[in-house]
Amino acid sequence: MESQGDFRWLSPDELDAWISLSWLMIKLPGEIDAQLQRDGGISFFEYLVLSALSMSPGRRLGMSDLAQHVNGSVTRLSNVAKRLEQRGWLTRAPKADNARYVEATLTDEGLAVVEKVAPGHVAAVRRYVFDALTPDQVAGLRDIGRRIAHQVEREHPGMPAPGRDLRQL
Repeated sequence: MESQGDFRWLSPDELDAWISLSWLMIKLPGEIDAQLQRDGGISFFEYLVLSALSMSPGRRLGMSDLAQHVNGSVTRLSNVAKRLEQRGWLTRAPKADNARYVEATLTDEGLAVVEKVAPGHVAAVRRYVFDALTPDQVAGLRDIGRRIAHQVEREHPGMPAPGRDLRQL
């Protein structure tokens, strides 16, 4: 443990950047959630689940792989999958090649939900993020996001790897 004298406080520039990032981490998800609720009655996490399945081969993924893909615990994913299953948007069943594992499959109705809300979601992401940035800033944002994600990944293995195809976000 560092003593008070050895502790590295944030510089004024670092503090300003941290406050901006903190505000973004708190405010932006709420705006994205609100858009998805208005357009489709779903949360951002539910959209991530449905979207990940929509882009997977056969529109299916093992629950453990899906949990990692959407950066959620298996327990949280199971609760959300149950709600989505009740709405007819996905099914869960033992994997054909190994019944010890459960696989989620996006139904045609679930795909229709993704197709309905995706344009509004992309428009919101564009409006809140990319319309405010230059092309160089977009590249910088990507690089910064990956560097921070790699740092977190080193301390918490098992989270989705940065640089992975995350276009559904």
